[in-house]
This record gives sequence, structure tokens and C-alpha cells, in this order.
Amino acid sequence: MLGRASCVFVIAAGLCLGASLPAAAAGGTELVRALTAVAPTLDRTVLRRAVAAMNCALDRGLERAERLAIIDFSLPSSEQRLWIFDLSQRELLLNELVAHGQGSGQNVASRFSNVSGSHQSSIGLFRTSESYRGRHGYSLRMDGLEAGINDLARERAIVIHGADYVDPQWIDRQGRIGRSQGCPAVRQEVASTVVDTLKDGQFLFSWYPDPDWLANSDFLNCPAGGLASLD
Repeated sequence: MLGRASCVFVIAAGLCLGASLPAAAAGGTELVRALTAVAPTLDRTVLRRAVAAMNCALDRGLERAERLAIIDFSLPSSEQRLWIFDLSQRELLLNELVAHGQGSGQNVASRFSNVSGSHQSSIGLFRTSESYRGRHGYSLRMDGLEAGINDLARERAIVIHGADYVDPQWIDRQGRIGRSQGCPAVRQEVASTVVDTLKDGQFLFSWYPDPDWLANSDFLNCPAGGLASLD
């Protein structure tokens, strides 16, 4: 997990882009309340965790984002478990299907990794980066902010991209959508919109109630901007 040298890590990754901002800059309790109203199907506990992690990142010096994406990997892949919010307007922009890695499970993911070749998804807080065109078409790179949890995302080529197997018809046939090699793949029809909405420095929070991560993540347990400020 990120320790005292965490800001050194993010500076080295080119991610400490602005001066430290107070947790209140992201809206705190008011933000959680507003986003709950526009996304009632998103578990409030997951939303609180996401906002707490984002606020902690702001307190550590990361630049404020315009949008926040949340993936709830505790839900099955047959449900719409990706939410994308506009933080300034406090609006829900998209609620979509999203795939998990082949190594993470069948319809329900339960295993997560930071290791290349695991074909597992990663949890934790990410910062999105540049868009590009690759073998999956228009895609989006992102950088994991949590050492040992997701910080090898770029090295592992964990990116957002469109995929034919993210299709509701798969659910009708086999009870789940298809699985990726660890990437949070989305429907082809919305891939360009998702990439354009999230590129260039937005926050993405991937949730799963992993006990070790919950107990040790600096982004979930930091004194300023943490969960206590959202109660």
C-alpha cells in the first residue's frame, strides 16, 4: 500500500499535478448525497468509499478531476456495475455493463491481482490518462495509484476498451457477459463515449470488499478526507 512516500510515487508517475486541496473541494457529504440521488442503484457504502479515496488523493496533491467513475466488482457482470459521474454538475452520465478478467471469476469476480499474466482485474483508485488507438480500437490508459494493489496497471496494459463480448445477449445465452484479460472492457456501442468522458486525468475507483485492502489502503484510511468526514 502507499505509505509516507506515496506522494513521491505519484510525482514520479507524473500524477502530482496540482497543489494540495482540502477534502471539502470534492464536496464531501454533500457530494455523496447528491450522487446518491442520481444513482440510487449504486450502493451508498461503495460511493462513500470512492469519494473518500478521491478526497484523500486531493489531499495528497493530485489535481481535482471533472469526473469520477466507479466500478462495483462485488456485483455480477450481468448487472450494470459501472457508473460515471460529472462532479461539477453532480450528474450521472453513464451506467453500463463492464467486464472483469478471466482470472477473477465467472459471473461474479472474487480474485484480484496486480501481477502481469494473471488475467485478473485490479481494485483500488486509478487516475486515467491518454487515449490511443490499439488492437481493441479506441482505448484509454490509466495509472493505478495504490502500490502493490494496482500500480502496475500500465505495465499490464490494463486499459478501458470496447469489446464484442460485453453484450446483454451474452447474459441471455450464458448468464454473464464475456471476460477480458483484466481490462474493464465496455460495450462497443459506448466505448468511444466512455473513453472521451474519462480521458485526461479523471478518477476511477474499482471496488471489492477485500479485507486486506480495506484495512491497509491509505486512500481509504487517510486522516483527512476519509470516511469519518463523510459520516
